[in-house]
Amino acid sequence: MSDEILVVDDDEAVGKVLAALLTQAGNKATWVGSAEAALATLDKRPFDLVISDVRMPGLSGLDLLKLLRQRSPDLPVVLLTAHGTVQMAVEAMREGAADFLLKPFNRDEVLFVVKKCLSSSETERAAPPKAPSAKVESADGMIGASPALDEARGLIRQAAPSPATVLVLGETGTGKELAARAIHALSGRAKGPFVRLNCGALPEALFESELFGYEKGAFTGAVARKPGRVELANGGTLFLDEIGELSAASQVKLLRLLQEKEYERLGGTETLKADVRVVAATHRNLGEMVKANTFREDLYYRLNVVPISLPSLRSRPGDIPLLAAHFLTMLGAQNARPKAVFAPDALALLGAQQWPGNVRQLQNFIERVLVLAPPGDVIDAASVQKELARAGLETKAAAPVPGAADSLPERRKDAERQAVEEALQKAGGNRSVAARLLGVSRRTLYNKLEALGLG
Repeated sequence: MSDEILVVDDDEAVGKVLAALLTQAGNKATWVGSAEAALATLDKRPFDLVISDVRMPGLSGLDLLKLLRQRSPDLPVVLLTAHGTVQMAVEAMREGAADFLLKPFNRDEVLFVVKKCLSSSETERAAPPKAPSAKVESADGMIGASPALDEARGLIRQAAPSPATVLVLGETGTGKELAARAIHALSGRAKGPFVRLNCGALPEALFESELFGYEKGAFTGAVARKPGRVELANGGTLFLDEIGELSAASQVKLLRLLQEKEYERLGGTETLKADVRVVAATHRNLGEMVKANTFREDLYYRLNVVPISLPSLRSRPGDIPLLAAHFLTMLGAQNARPKAVFAPDALALLGAQQWPGNVRQLQNFIERVLVLAPPGDVIDAASVQKELARAGLETKAAAPVPGAADSLPERRKDAERQAVEEALQKAGGNRSVAARLLGVSRRTLYNKLEALGLG
């Protein structure tokens, strides 16, 4: 299946030329003339990548980027500008841009950046947990009162003022990026940039150029010097997520950066100083990987200066009601249900779950319940039970029905149709929101709509 790319540029000539270039390279490219038109188009069909001009009448490219990070956090966005600077790149990266291109653009560089972004997005579909927007008592933004969480909070507060490298450990969805941002916010580098690089989402061949940047002519498509994440994070914090996914070759390159605080851009000869504080994170057991010779021991010790372990949600069940109430307040305000509360038996059901996806899974589930539950200020146990079953979290077995085996495929199809129709209705027809409510990707939802005859 060809990748679908949306080009957004108010200059019709530029937009159509770029769309034609991408189409010639085997992609499916669509051009629209404004950010507003882009949002409307994204509501109607899925895209794998958005390339947007920065300066446009109405909503700017940065405005569009911010909106898409809220609506479709797994959708990579590349910004296109005639005024490319490191400062603009820092702002774009901080807002979640996958990359940026300079005008006038070069064919090889465009195709290189597109390939890189599409390759990365294939392995990075889940959005990192968002920092709570509601005011909370702790400066780290974490919700809960369990001893395990308090211990992690204490370590964060102790480690933040130090320049030492921090290794954040924990299962997927426990809030490792939230912890890294708290370390940055509580440090002396808080006014500097916080730049994230997901080491597990990049092909090995792209790691060096993405981390260190590259010089003009370093490879086909490198038509101008491009800053890497180390340079973008200058004076701030570099967050290396999924550090346990690095290849052996990439581990060597990172080791030198940590040991000597020096690096060279790919294709360059000038040695540059790295003024960054490194925070790394992983859900893997790096100690066991060292024993298995899949992770360098010297790199492990460089990273593991200050280890901070985040507890799983199942190890702090008493925090689930606090988290549920917080997310319901935060998401209720966003979904026109600001007074919504959980009934006590509904909270009990939530607290009885294991939540293998941890806080992230709980937050996504609560948003789904909030949108799909019947109108009213109280969300009851029946609404929670229904969504638990639909999400595959309910363990109770249904009573056998005579003849059910013969009709199982049709019954499954009916259930899927009902779930999709309810999600679309609650989302007001917005398919991106409906996909999030159903816990599937936009492309999966569009394929399901077609299969169910709802497209």
